[in-house]
Amino acid sequence: MKPSPRIAYLTAGAAGMYCGSCLRDNALASGLGALGWDVTLLPLYTPIRVDGEDRSVDRVFFGGINVYLQQRIPLFRHLPAFLDRWLDNPALIRRLASGAMSVSARELGSLALSMAKGEHGHQRKEVRRLACWLRDEAKPDLVCLTNLLVGGSIPLLKRELGVPVLVTLQGDDLFLGELEEPWKTQVFGEMRRLAREADGFLTFSEHYRDHIGTLLEIPPERFDIVPLGMDVASFDAVRDALSARAPGRVLGYFARLAPEKGFDLAVGAFLELAPRFPDMRFHAGGWLSKKDGPYLDGQVARIDRAGLSDRFRLEVAPDSERKMEFLKSFDVFAVPARFVEPKGLYALEAMACGLPVVAPERGAFPEMVAAGAGAALCRPDDAADLAGVLAELLGNPSQARKLGRRGREWVERSNGREAMAQATAEVFGRYLRDQRENSAPS
Repeated sequence: MKPSPRIAYLTAGAAGMYCGSCLRDNALASGLGALGWDVTLLPLYTPIRVDGEDRSVDRVFFGGINVYLQQRIPLFRHLPAFLDRWLDNPALIRRLASGAMSVSARELGSLALSMAKGEHGHQRKEVRRLACWLRDEAKPDLVCLTNLLVGGSIPLLKRELGVPVLVTLQGDDLFLGELEEPWKTQVFGEMRRLAREADGFLTFSEHYRDHIGTLLEIPPERFDIVPLGMDVASFDAVRDALSARAPGRVLGYFARLAPEKGFDLAVGAFLELAPRFPDMRFHAGGWLSKKDGPYLDGQVARIDRAGLSDRFRLEVAPDSERKMEFLKSFDVFAVPARFVEPKGLYALEAMACGLPVVAPERGAFPEMVAAGAGAALCRPDDAADLAGVLAELLGNPSQARKLGRRGREWVERSNGREAMAQATAEVFGRYLRDQRENSAPS
């Protein structure tokens, strides 16, 4: 019997936050496993946090605490292995993640640059440890990284493992865009160098392929576009509950409570629509970082000043069960992100619930709509236009429900975990075949 292909998928934890990339990577590992692939989902920085079964191994490479200390204090670059293991203990990282150290923009830039340099940076010990573990323990036939920001190890991995190394690009530009000079230019330079080292790239839309390809000087032919997928059935209970009750006028937002996700634009739309729809309410939830606490306070104050506090509900960082109950209270859904969204997993989740979605006309969203998604588009960064599109749905509940049903049908058809896994397996299989053909004796 032919052995199952072994895949090492390196996913980046997000310090206890529910992260779209982690959710997607975990769902992919589960889907590939169901197809018979042997997948090792390996967390970097911190353990991952997901809604369902966690498919990742119970260990962390490039532990966030260790990486930071190695950047700041030279002594930590030479610690013995047993102390490294203690600092990288997943339980310790989980305990400290919610109170993570505040890192200045300057420190963030220098750390990103050092990580991109890989075996020539301050974290070279971690690069070697990862390569040795993969070589001696996981023994993969192919390695895939969750983004290029963790790609400093690519050159050593290719030398040590001799297998294809692919990269999924799903938001690298957001982090790079926040860096200050001179770090931004230097890190972009390293990213472009690493892009030449990788064997290929995966992403989820033509728009993002062209956008990130231009930034990192990657030609289109080096990309494969695969579906963004999720466990659609896990939202069945929400869909059934929404179908069983009478439609209302609750605007729902569920994503990070942050300016880049456009939470203030959703607040602005609510403030504009509330006088027109006296029964309208606004329910918002998601993850909140410490740095965005004052931002959230400012948006809640806007609602308070408008006298609408009794029509506003906030859920900060709910667990999976509370999240599902919260979603049952929505009637329409909007996350008017300010950036070029490479994924929009939150929109897929809303569609899986049978909710009509309003999304900005950029990034991955226009392609979703063109493919049949249950979403309406609004002008980016425009609270008034968002309000106008929402008003059409709130004023016509039957039309809103119809759009929601279309969205559910679309994600079932095109964006389930199985469809994502099958498409990704085809890409991985092609690289594995090419590897075998290139290594076969002539």
